[in-house]
Amino acid sequence: MLVLGIETSCDETAVAVVDDDRRIRANCVLSQQAEHAPYGGIVPEIAARSHVDHLDGLIAQALSEAKIGFADLDGIAVTAGPGLIGGLIVGLMSAKAIALVHAKPLLAINHLEAHALTPRLLAPLDFPYLLLLISGGHCQFLIVHGVGHYQRLGTTVDDALGEAFDKAARILGLGFPGGPAIEHAAARGDGARFDLPRPMLGRSGCDFSFSGLKTALLHVVNGLPKPLAMSDIADLSASFQAAVADVLEDRLGHAAARFRAGAPSGRALVVAGGVAANGFLRARLEHAAKALKLTLIAPPPALCTDNAAMVAWAGIERLRLGLVDALDVAPRARWPLDPNARPAPGAGVKA
Repeated sequence: MLVLGIETSCDETAVAVVDDDRRIRANCVLSQQAEHAPYGGIVPEIAARSHVDHLDGLIAQALSEAKIGFADLDGIAVTAGPGLIGGLIVGLMSAKAIALVHAKPLLAINHLEAHALTPRLLAPLDFPYLLLLISGGHCQFLIVHGVGHYQRLGTTVDDALGEAFDKAARILGLGFPGGPAIEHAAARGDGARFDLPRPMLGRSGCDFSFSGLKTALLHVVNGLPKPLAMSDIADLSASFQAAVADVLEDRLGHAAARFRAGAPSGRALVVAGGVAANGFLRARLEHAAKALKLTLIAPPPALCTDNAAMVAWAGIERLRLGLVDALDVAPRARWPLDPNARPAPGAGVKA
């Protein structure tokens, strides 16, 4: 089984070819960081136009690298949500055209499900497992019971973790994207110098909050002499990152208890999403997981950030089960993995 994957949900244009033997035949990713950096964040219109400009070329490149043609494919998988609606439309319309012209099954993939299933692309992994999904748009714990079957345990009531990193980096003048910039600066800093808050620490449940941490960082910065010294930036970055790690460890303890109650046979903790590429947070989570008698599984950084290999693999998982989509499927800017989950107390409209 050979599937073409297309990913255009945010600011990476990506195309991959993956087979059901877990071989990634091609994995092409074109980053738009340079285009968005002057604005300090992602501009949806710029992202959509860049997808239009580059997607066809990346599809041709992926097929060439895999040494196949459209006729060799068994399915076309494409991210249909959640994400920026303009980018989703570009990818979905291209996938529909390929599927129609070449008479191939279309697989409309939830971007979050692609992250959730990525560990099964790397090696066999039985369901159920606990998932910590941390990215620019999402921060939540879920039990992965199976393909298409997810139970959300907790989510953010305000900022997603990746969003908080971006805002913190902007406060510190570190540029975009914020996560890698803060991790790099924190490596030279003292994480104990500034006493930043740990939102939700010690509270019941599995929900997150990062808005107050970001605001506290701003207040500390406003109280320091300007311009900030490099040592101040390094120590602030390390202190912010340490606070995040403490919150993740605390929330993991609550999620692990609920995971054992709801899925007693599960033994793995999967950490996925762009923020899972942070080495400091990975190390802290690995230590916490070991204490909770869970095995931490984290994809390599290239498969944590947005990519099409995970989309193609999710397509293979769904194609095996006969979960094929009609050509009139619509893109979805919001698409929760657990449709029955209630919003967290105080949460906005984020899925």
